[in-house]
Amino acid sequence: MENKDIGHLRKSYDKSKLNLTDINFQPMEFFKLWFDDALNNKKIEEANAMTLTTLGLDNYPKGRVVLLKSFTKEGFIFYTNYKSEKGVSIAYHSKVGLSFFWPALERQVIIKGEIDKISPEDSDNYFSSRPRGSQIGALVSEQSKVIKSREILEKKMDMMKKKYVRKDIKRPTNWGGYVVRPKSIEFWQGRPNRLHDRVLCTLIKNSWDIKRLAP
Repeated sequence: MENKDIGHLRKSYDKSKLNLTDINFQPMEFFKLWFDDALNNKKIEEANAMTLTTLGLDNYPKGRVVLLKSFTKEGFIFYTNYKSEKGVSIAYHSKVGLSFFWPALERQVIIKGEIDKISPEDSDNYFSSRPRGSQIGALVSEQSKVIKSREILEKKMDMMKKKYVRKDIKRPTNWGGYVVRPKSIEFWQGRPNRLHDRVLCTLIKNSWDIKRLAP
């Protein structure tokens, strides 16, 4: 394959700035402000898309994009198959990373935290709110398992649609939510000349320590 030089690709970041005082020792509240900005920006299609990084059984980290479904003072909540590769990795190593990147705002948020399953009741409530096709999809897919063809999935989907045509669909026990409780949250705001604003918030004995980092 021909070597392609992309070293010339660059842009200037000049849309905003970030001060320590903006966060005011409330990083989760500040995250909400930034998230709302992303949510209301027409150039951002999925403001809730975040990269989840886990440590696998092979001791390699792996990142993949998942969707944030809610967040509270306690942490960040998403849903998946507990028997998937990420579910197995989480059971093996409960420290994970999350990151959001919103290019239209020239912002990143980088999170380290510990992860736990949410209550079965909360998972049930969310599952019941999902579109019916997504509910059936959770029954059909043995996530991360090797399959011989896509046709196998589609046939199983058709079969499940017929089976549940007049039935409520209960949440499978191997599917549900996780909450990531942050131990650190870094806010990154792009600035000119690569002198970006970076503010690191670290949880120490139930209080947030806030420091500026060199870019």
